[in-house]
Amino acid sequence: TQNDYIHEWLPYREDFLHILLDLEAPPLPWICKICQKDGVYRCPDCMHQPLLCTNCCRMTHASHPFHRIQQWTGNFFEDSALHMTGLQLHLGHGGAPCPSASANEAPPLSGQSRPTTAGKDGDQTKGDRQDTPTMDDDEWEDVDNIPLHLRPPVGSKHLMIVDVTGVHFILVRPCQCLNAESYPLQLFRAKLCPSTFDKPSTAFTFSVLDDFLRDNVECGTSGMNYYSKLRRVTSNVFPHLVVDRYRELLQVARQWRLLKLLKWSGFQDNMNPSKDGDLVIFCAACPQPGINVGPTANLDESWKYTRAVVMDGNFKAEHMHERRPDDQVWLMDGRGFMVRNPPYQAYLKATPHITEKSSCNNHKAISQASASRGKLNSTGVGATACVRHGCFYPHSVVDFQKGERQLNMDYSLTHALSYNMTGIENVLCFYDINCAYMKNLRRRIESSDLLHLPPSLRITAGIGMWHVHGHKKECYTRYSLLFIKGAGWVDGEIIETLWSTLNIVSASTRGMTSPHRQELLDFQMNDSNFMKMIRMADSLSRKLKTARASVVLARDAFERFNKAITPEQQRNWGRQEETALLRRVHDPSVMDVFEIQLKKAPMVHAVELRLLEKSPRQGVHHGAASWITRGLAIEEAEIILNIYRKDNGPNPSELKRLTIAHRTEKLSADRSRFITDGRIYLRVDDEFERSDESDGRTDLTLGQDTLDDEDAVSNDGYSDSSLVEVFGRASSNDPTSPYLPLPSKFGSAYCKANKLHRLAQMELELRMGQANDALHGLRLALADKVVIFRGVVRPATNYSMRTRAWQMIHSIDTSVKQCAAIYRQCRLAMISLGADSDILDRYQELQKSHLSATAAAFTQGAHDHRDSHLPWFWTMDIPKDTDSKSWLSECMFSLALCF
Repeated sequence: TQNDYIHEWLPYREDFLHILLDLEAPPLPWICKICQKDGVYRCPDCMHQPLLCTNCCRMTHASHPFHRIQQWTGNFFEDSALHMTGLQLHLGHGGAPCPSASANEAPPLSGQSRPTTAGKDGDQTKGDRQDTPTMDDDEWEDVDNIPLHLRPPVGSKHLMIVDVTGVHFILVRPCQCLNAESYPLQLFRAKLCPSTFDKPSTAFTFSVLDDFLRDNVECGTSGMNYYSKLRRVTSNVFPHLVVDRYRELLQVARQWRLLKLLKWSGFQDNMNPSKDGDLVIFCAACPQPGINVGPTANLDESWKYTRAVVMDGNFKAEHMHERRPDDQVWLMDGRGFMVRNPPYQAYLKATPHITEKSSCNNHKAISQASASRGKLNSTGVGATACVRHGCFYPHSVVDFQKGERQLNMDYSLTHALSYNMTGIENVLCFYDINCAYMKNLRRRIESSDLLHLPPSLRITAGIGMWHVHGHKKECYTRYSLLFIKGAGWVDGEIIETLWSTLNIVSASTRGMTSPHRQELLDFQMNDSNFMKMIRMADSLSRKLKTARASVVLARDAFERFNKAITPEQQRNWGRQEETALLRRVHDPSVMDVFEIQLKKAPMVHAVELRLLEKSPRQGVHHGAASWITRGLAIEEAEIILNIYRKDNGPNPSELKRLTIAHRTEKLSADRSRFITDGRIYLRVDDEFERSDESDGRTDLTLGQDTLDDEDAVSNDGYSDSSLVEVFGRASSNDPTSPYLPLPSKFGSAYCKANKLHRLAQMELELRMGQANDALHGLRLALADKVVIFRGVVRPATNYSMRTRAWQMIHSIDTSVKQCAAIYRQCRLAMISLGADSDILDRYQELQKSHLSATAAAFTQGAHDHRDSHLPWFWTMDIPKDTDSKSWLSECMFSLALCF
């Protein structure tokens, strides 16, 4: 580990420091390494930084003119420069002096060099070093006080050369032969790129331009920051005194990018007619007829030769308004990834933006499509990339003028689908808002004279896995890639990862000119495609291994499922699947067959309304459904009160005791009214009532001492009790008593024997609705718990935030306990009422382990939850009345279509 390495280094710390200090001193003996004369210069860029005399230093560095040297002053080594030793750079003739050069040419040194020789005692010899002007503290930055190695020489043909080692001044001797090339071309042949061409005074080495481009694409280094680094490399003490060539760097870098792209693309010259996107590379694995697909290939194999694309917008690549938009020089307009500017501007002027309302959720890409920002010429960019390998499509990146408008993305998509697509007629297109975008795509393209798509092209729309769960429920089966045959195991969101690399340079392009910004973004995207291509073999090999292992598991699961259904079901479901897949291109709603076509479970109020509508207008059962519903509400209030008592402990505060007293009093009044009305519906006569009054026993099985986490209810109140027993216990003054005169308290056998079976059936149906209410509340509470854990508890950064977050969690836990206790009470009542096995199979026993929150409930179709198993009530959205059709068959049908 890193700590182990640091521990190993600590004993060497002082030794390393001593060596660093020793390297600052001149070597002994103090002689030139080559000629054995007195040494004056040393070169830190050379191995072992040898000590050299003036002549040997100049001769040794004839092939290394951009090394930085140091000169001994008598006390220390100070920065110097090779031009001060008389070094010259000869152009042509392999670096040798031109034989045609004039013998009377001015000497290379014109009072700017400062050669010195030092004796062994450290004193300088007179005449070897010129006197320097005295430095005035008040005028430190005066030109006379700039260090000589940083001062541009005058009076000779010195050229300022910018290299990775800093800024240098070199005396350049061009070739003067009769057939010699022009001076700029001689410089370029010497790997020096001039910044001007009439009388060049500055040139950049090929190495510094390559280094700048690498820093730009890898680290996002802007031109200003990069040149600032070069100034510090030149002089770490006085970087502000180094000559500024930042603007020249940007100009030459633009030329260098174009030249590199022309070279990589195999262009010998720039005279050939250019094509859209001909200077950049595309995905090597996507099918391209004539490139990686032979002429004999059967392109009708839709899954194999289908183009899979993904579109998206990026609002980080902003662009400011330009001062002189008409005075622009486009070097590679349309030959990269950005679309050609004049046709695109003509398309924007000719195409009106039509605001379309979406029937799906309120997505920002739709609601903010017309949002404008006055200070920006471009609010962002939209692009198309291949969905499997993440390569940008050439000539498909467009600028946004406002929001992510459909007319912008139409231009991007149509140009992407015209790139090397001859013969390919199947396209799989992913977009975050495809449910709205694809509705009128053909109509928009047909109405434009500047866009074209082949009529035979079949486009299957999809939505990426990260975004499809933010849409309406119907969009999942219509656009999720899990329901698209041949889509493969992809997420459809790979373009989101491409923005992260493009955003590295997006900030530096904000204030550039439009051509410069286009060239920089094109170069960055081309580098992204190149890095994808060189790593593609390893990536595809890993994916192939994963796919081979996964297909075995999927096949085994499918075979087990296939054995569980009848041959007739296999044939019927297979026909429905085939029909849906064939028609989905024209009508995505046919994919709704993959969704479970069942009604939601009825709640207690819906059951009560249905029973009231069916009940007779007069007679003993008139209003019985409302009476039973009142009893269920009282029962729920009692359960909630008992849980509240337990949560507050044996010694609650005075305010909480008052709350308990008020709620107890209200419950007692509600119980009394309910019992009084119960004598009517249960046909209790006076004589029976008098005999009932002799039994005044009270059962406190629901008191606070018995309320454990799972035992908020008790089944002691459900037995084959008589009316005498039930009314006697229900008439007690304890509001926590479980004895309410409901049919479930008597038992199914007693109800049948005493002609109370119709009331028992009513209560059974209402109990099922009450159970649905409780399970629905339980699901919502557990969902809220997951959301609060993710969004509140985990991000909490201080004590108060954590305290409030956990208070929210405790409140939700109380709701979970209440819903669980109510459901268990319902299930006990259903058992007492004689519910059959089908009902009890639907309403299973609720275990304590089922009440844990899980994120799998929200993204059941996501890849990372394939092996997650939810408790039974998460998938229980089925009709609960006994007259409904078989829900199990419908669920199995939907599952079969998903394989």
